[in-house]
Amino acid sequence: MSKREEWLKKDGATFPGKTYVECLLKPVFNYQRDYLFSAMFQVHRAHVLMLCDRGILSKEEAARILDAIERVAALDPAVLRYDPRYEDLFFMMEARLTEEVGPDLAGNMHIARSRNDMGVTMYRLVLREQLLELLDVVMDLRESLLEVIGEHLETVMPAYTHTQPAQPTTLGHYLLAIQDVLGRDTKRVWAAFHTVNQSPMGAAAITTSGFDICRDSVRKYLGFEGIVENSYDAIAGADYLLEVAAAMMVLMTNVGRWIQDLLLFCTREFDAVKVADPYVQISSIMPQKRNPVSVEHSRSIASSAIADAQAVFAMVHNTPFGDIVDTEDDLQPHLYRSIDKALRVLKLMNAVVSTLEVNRERLMRRAREDYITITELADAMVRKKRTSFRIAHRIAGLVVKKAYQRRLELDEVSPELIEEASREVMGNGVPFTEEELKKIWDPNYFIAVRKCLGGPSPGEAARMLRDRRKKLSADRTELQQYKNRIRSAQDRMKERIQQLTATLSS
Repeated sequence: MSKREEWLKKDGATFPGKTYVECLLKPVFNYQRDYLFSAMFQVHRAHVLMLCDRGILSKEEAARILDAIERVAALDPAVLRYDPRYEDLFFMMEARLTEEVGPDLAGNMHIARSRNDMGVTMYRLVLREQLLELLDVVMDLRESLLEVIGEHLETVMPAYTHTQPAQPTTLGHYLLAIQDVLGRDTKRVWAAFHTVNQSPMGAAAITTSGFDICRDSVRKYLGFEGIVENSYDAIAGADYLLEVAAAMMVLMTNVGRWIQDLLLFCTREFDAVKVADPYVQISSIMPQKRNPVSVEHSRSIASSAIADAQAVFAMVHNTPFGDIVDTEDDLQPHLYRSIDKALRVLKLMNAVVSTLEVNRERLMRRAREDYITITELADAMVRKKRTSFRIAHRIAGLVVKKAYQRRLELDEVSPELIEEASREVMGNGVPFTEEELKKIWDPNYFIAVRKCLGGPSPGEAARMLRDRRKKLSADRTELQQYKNRIRSAQDRMKERIQQLTATLSS
């Protein structure tokens, strides 16, 4: 028997072959069941109501179809299993509806629509809900960060550039920067949400329909904020998927960077923060070890979320501009997994950040080391001694070199050493008193004088904190408004269905 004959004997001679079923149809069915079941029936309801509103279906016909839709929608999708009689979940549910109302009415439910516009609408409905949940969780993390920031506006720590101690700042100032990035991530997710929250229904296969339909009616029933107007665009445009994927990549990349910082901060050597007990794991053989597994897992899951989002770009890239499977059942799970992983990371980090213990003394001690207040010496020479900045910078650099050679920390540097260095650079000594140097070497003073817009001084950081709390409150309000709009649309649709189906029992 030839190889071809062996395959045909094993797989069958007609579509779908056994291998096609096992490798494609079953996995696709399971994904549709798990993600699209509810959205499918939302689309059914809205479309039938529109057909009724336009007189394409009579009220009695619409009522009978809608009554059947509600009965079938009440099924528990978890019990559904792939059946080779049906290509996918859509055809299985259409068969169930046919059993309820007969082939004519079940078939008329499909007037003026296609699997194309219906599929894209389902994807958008699911993504819309996931993005709203993502926004909620991002805002939860921002809120927790703001709480911790308020506790640490005066917690001094070193700021780092090129991974080296650079200048003193505060933990509050550092965390404000992270919160601000998350604030911009919020805007990016909102932008993706607005792109997604548009109705493609009515585009049908790709050129709309010869029936007198009302696309705006379906839009309102489904709670979309707008319509993808051009019907070709409604089916062919995949940028709503790319925009979500891009927002996910940026969000997880941003979060991953400070997660890496956090892993460094909680090392024994660094000893800046301590992850709370519920989020660390004790080694199986080395009982002294508190492994920050929650942070480690968050780092790797964030990377995995980015990879899934990148897969979306890879699958859409260089594909035809039309109805293609590349943007459908094979692609969507990557996007859903990316969002799901991002949610896991954000929830974990919210728990970790909210319960973090900060070693204030250790951070202050590190802020007094490594000569990181030396910039203030150069600044003081310019402000008080009228030295040019470049000369002052050279003197400060020489002071550091001499202090390092003599194994001195800055708070041990004397006025005499300053004069020695300044004479070597410019020929005459720059006088400083012990009191002046004590202030210059103090990280608290360094921070306090940096009170211009966006600086780390406690007063300016407190102002930023108040502003960020207001912005978060506004974001929360906007999020709730969109949730309410969607809920109201669902309630109106439910009420309209009840009015129609009530006539069946009267």
